[in-house]
Amino acid sequence: MKIIALEFYKNGEMQEAFAFGGSREKEKIRLDKTYPSSLQNYLIDTGNEVILIDTGLPVETPEFKKDPNAKIYTGEKVADFLTALHNAGYQVEDINKIIVTHKHPDHSGELRSFPNAQIYISGTEADAMKLEGNNIVRVNFKDGNYKNFTKSEKIADNIYMLPAYGHTKGNSITVVEIDGLHYMIHGDVTYTDEALKQNELSVVYEDKDLARETLDKVRRFILENDTVYLSTHTPESLASLEQKIVMKL
Repeated sequence: MKIIALEFYKNGEMQEAFAFGGSREKEKIRLDKTYPSSLQNYLIDTGNEVILIDTGLPVETPEFKKDPNAKIYTGEKVADFLTALHNAGYQVEDINKIIVTHKHPDHSGELRSFPNAQIYISGTEADAMKLEGNNIVRVNFKDGNYKNFTKSEKIADNIYMLPAYGHTKGNSITVVEIDGLHYMIHGDVTYTDEALKQNELSVVYEDKDLARETLDKVRRFILENDTVYLSTHTPESLASLEQKIVMKL
């Protein structure tokens, strides 16, 4: 089994007020501090099937312009989702399953390109997106405990979808077990790894209490299991994936 990053944007940046501003006191935020930003999603090749975690922005999304007043600049475009998929050696018809972490368009923008793939998404997010069709699998996390999470859904051998509410009300994360490591593909639980380390929430959430509960669970999971932490919005994840860097808190 292998995990591949599909890279869309690079050389972006986010302000500390964006990355930490959901929980850190305003007077303690450094207004001059920024963190590197990027945009990528992930593909899992099990050897038997190919599974996408999220589907990036719609391919027609225009270039992002850098605005010094913006809280986040996604970066310079590397490739649209379908081009990145092709560059990784895969075609649309190769994809068997898609796990959607949440409804935001940078995670679900090209679902339309995969009408024949099974799409696994929490019922809450499926309702919010008004998704219908025989290929929509409404995940209700029926498979019991997984580590310190009390609910889970087994998607395939060694691949688990876990509820991680807060960023959106139906947000989820995916954990992939490979050779004793736990690869946590978490959508937007944090936007930069430093927020995880400093136990801070970003400014983007639908339910702050649930977002805090999720971050606490994620941190406990990482403390108890060797975990490679794979984000959508920071290039730190690319190095973590390539080098199999275990997150340390």
